[in-house]
Amino acid sequence: MNERRYYSQPGGLPGQTELLSSKAVFTTAYAVIPRTVMTDIVTSVLPFWTQTRAWMLSRPLTGFSETFSQYLMEVGPGGGSDRPELDPRAEAAMFFVEGEAVITLSGQEHSLRAGSFAFIPAGSTWTLKNNGSSAVKFHWVRKAFQAVDGLEPPPVLFAHEDERALSPMPDTDGKWATTRFIDPDDVRYDMHLNIVTFEPGATIPFMETHVMEHGLYVLEGKAVYRLNSDWVEVEAGDFMWLRAFCPQACYAGGPGRFRYLLYKDVNRHANLW
Repeated sequence: MNERRYYSQPGGLPGQTELLSSKAVFTTAYAVIPRTVMTDIVTSVLPFWTQTRAWMLSRPLTGFSETFSQYLMEVGPGGGSDRPELDPRAEAAMFFVEGEAVITLSGQEHSLRAGSFAFIPAGSTWTLKNNGSSAVKFHWVRKAFQAVDGLEPPPVLFAHEDERALSPMPDTDGKWATTRFIDPDDVRYDMHLNIVTFEPGATIPFMETHVMEHGLYVLEGKAVYRLNSDWVEVEAGDFMWLRAFCPQACYAGGPGRFRYLLYKDVNRHANLW
């Protein structure tokens, strides 16, 4: 199997001689936040987190994401939080891209490293610590859990990408495949956080248009993405938000694999306002 790589180098500041032009774009159908704008000056600090900063890639906002927020977290040595989540409605899906951390939940410690995944149900009491000598970096997706009367809440889940087999899309000869951390048939979960992998030359051969909202963070490689009526070139470290029903397609031009972390809301009726 090819060595897995997870982009994890945000921060810094462009030099004074750099051009102002960028592929950053914000529309009512989609947004592209390239890695070049994820600098030191756009980070946030969070209550009850120490030695930590966050790049907030999406948040519920009129004309922007409606179902989730997504942070790229950087926790320095000795840092972390005893009160990481202040909203009892919020469930968490996390994917680690660098360093090693320990999450303590219900008195049990779980060690996480690059490639680790964690799902923490809403209302849980948990902590996260970096006991190592280098920074821990991870994606943190927060969503208000949609409970269903008569359906038990989803259980906690810890896993690693190495433990999950690639699920190829039909009729693609394995060139387009998905790593699923949550069973897609388990309706207790109202969100998924997957890894999508394209081999060089693979494509989404039609304009997907569907009810799921997406957050996509490119972990590896580069590709050309069709978003609504535009073609956008993206690479490792770029983030895309796609509104529900935004037409989308992709061509992975290579030379290496193209892989991204994909959020989507699933398994619930549409809200009726």
